[in-house]
Amino acid sequence: MLRSALITAIGVLAVSILANYSLSFGSNLQQIDNSSNKENVTLSAILEDQGDPARWNSLIGPALDRLREGHPDITINIDYRTFPYNETREKLLSTLSDHIPIDLITLDQIWLGEFAEDRLIADLTNYTQTWGRQKDWYEVNWDGGAVDKNIYGIWAWTDVRGIWYWKDLLDEASVDPNSLKTWDGYIAAAKQLNSVLRPKGIEGVHLTGAGHSPDLWYPYLWMLGGNILQEREGHPTKGTYWFPAFNNSEGVRAMKFIKDQVDAGIKPQKNHFWGEEFLDRKFAVMIEALQHHIPITTADSRTAFEERVGFIPMFPVPHEDNQTSTLMGGWLFSIPSTSTHKDLAWELITIMLEPDILGPYLVNHANLPTQIQIGEGPFSEEPMRVIPYYNDLISMIPSGHERPNIREYPQIAEFVKEALDSVLYKGADPKRSLDDAASASAKVLGWL
Repeated sequence: MLRSALITAIGVLAVSILANYSLSFGSNLQQIDNSSNKENVTLSAILEDQGDPARWNSLIGPALDRLREGHPDITINIDYRTFPYNETREKLLSTLSDHIPIDLITLDQIWLGEFAEDRLIADLTNYTQTWGRQKDWYEVNWDGGAVDKNIYGIWAWTDVRGIWYWKDLLDEASVDPNSLKTWDGYIAAAKQLNSVLRPKGIEGVHLTGAGHSPDLWYPYLWMLGGNILQEREGHPTKGTYWFPAFNNSEGVRAMKFIKDQVDAGIKPQKNHFWGEEFLDRKFAVMIEALQHHIPITTADSRTAFEERVGFIPMFPVPHEDNQTSTLMGGWLFSIPSTSTHKDLAWELITIMLEPDILGPYLVNHANLPTQIQIGEGPFSEEPMRVIPYYNDLISMIPSGHERPNIREYPQIAEFVKEALDSVLYKGADPKRSLDDAASASAKVLGWL
C-alpha cells in the first residue's frame, strides 16, 4: 500500500506527525479571503490514511463544495492530517486529551467506546434525531455508532468476511466448494487440498493466527449463540455491567473448531497480508474481506475475476441448519468535544454521507456500504457492476456482528488473542485457555 510522509506540527504541541495533507480544488483552501467581509472558517480533521492519504480528496472535495454552496456568507476551508492505522488511535488520544481544537475525526469501530466514555467526542444524538436518517442504515451498522444508546459516531462504510477459493485449485484436488460450508466438510477439504497442493508449495486453507485472530474466531462463537460479553448484576462499583461470556460452552466449542483445524494439519499463519497471499495463489481457500484488495474497475474485469475465483457468503457452520455469522469492521465519523465548529462539522459529515457523494467513493475503493440505499437501493447499480460478488457480500450484512463498544474491549481482545495463540501454537486446552482469558477480562472490567 502507498504510504506518504512529511513533517509538520499540530498547533502548540509542536510534535512531529506523518502525512500532512491539505485539500486543494482549484484554489488554495488555506488561503484566507481578506478581500471581502466574509467570515473565514477552517475545519480541522485527523483521519486514518486508508492506505492512501490522497484518496480522501475524492470524498471531502465534493462534500466541501456542497457545504460552501449552502453557506455563501462564509469562506470555508479544511485542513486534514492523516496517519497510518497503527498510529491513528494514539495520535487522536494525545491530541484530544490536550484539548487541541479538532472538528472531525475517523474512528475504528472498536475505539468508539473508549473515546465516548472519556468524553473526547461529542454526543451526536440530537443531531441524528433532527437529521432523521437512522432508518437508512443497516441496523447493525447504526447500532455500531452507539454507546449506552447515545450516538457518538456514524458508521460510514464496512466490510464482511467470507470464504474465497480458487476454482481451478479445488478442481485439481477434486474438492467440491460446497463442502467448505460445514465444519467437518471444511476440515476434510483442507486435508484433501493439502495432500494435492502442498507438494507444489500451495497451502490448502488459510488459518489466521495473527494479531487480529479474534476477529476470525468470533463468528464461530456467534453462530453457536454465544457472546463476547453479557450484562450482569452485582458489579462492585457499577451495579450492572459487562461480564466476559466467551468462555461458556459455546465459546469452548468454537475454540475447539480452531484446535481441530490445527490437529488436521492446517498451519496457522502469524503473518497476515489482508488477502494478498490468497491473490498470489499461496492458498487455495481463505476467509477474509478480500474485496478491498482486488484491483477491479470494470464489469469485464469483474467477470474475469469471478470466472477464476469463487466466493461463499458465510463462515463454515457446525451443521447446515445453523445460521452463519460474520464480523463487520469499518470506519466512523465523529466530532471531538474540542471542536469549535460542531454545526459545520456535522453538516460536512451529513454531506459526505449522501449516497450520491459517498457511493462513488465506496465503488472506487471496494468498500461496502452501511446504508441500505447504496447496498440494495437506487445507488447499488454501479457497485454491483464492478465489485466481485457484490450481492453476496451485501447479503451477509444482516448476519454480521460488531465488537463491543466499551472502553475495555481492546484489552479483552488481547486476552482472547492470547487464548487463541495458546491453542494455535501450543496445542493448549480450549477450555483452560478461554477461562484464563475470561479471568483477565473480568479483572479489567472491574469484577475482581
